[in-house]
Amino acid sequence: MALRQHAPLITLIAALACFALAFALWKTVGRWRQALLVLILLVVAFSAVMARQNYFEWMFHPIAGPQFLAQADSKLDPKEMILAVRFGGDARAYPIGQMAYHHVLNDVVAGVPIAATY
Repeated sequence: MALRQHAPLITLIAALACFALAFALWKTVGRWRQALLVLILLVVAFSAVMARQNYFEWMFHPIAGPQFLAQADSKLDPKEMILAVRFGGDARAYPIGQMAYHHVLNDVVAGVPIAATY
C-alpha cells in the first residue's frame, strides 16, 4: 500500500529524470538511437499516466439496478451458489457469479437499505 500511495510522485520524478536524460543524449546519438529514445519515452510517459489512474474503476462496474425473478422463473443452475439475504418476510438471492464480478450491490430488503458484498 505504501508503494501504491507514493507511486504517482515516484513515477513523476522518474519520468522527469528520463526526459532530462533523453534531452541531454539527443544530439549525441544517431537516428536509430533517437528512435529508441522516443520509444522509451513513450513507455515512461504511459507508466507515469497509469500510476495516476484508478484501474479498479475500469474493471468493476456497478449493477445499475437489480432485477428479480420468482424462483420458478429463474434460469440458474441448481448447483450455482447464491448469496441470500432475508429480513422479515422479504428475501433476496444474488448469484455469486455476478457478485464476484461486481462485488457490491445496493438494494432495499423489507424497506431496509443494504449493501450486499462478496
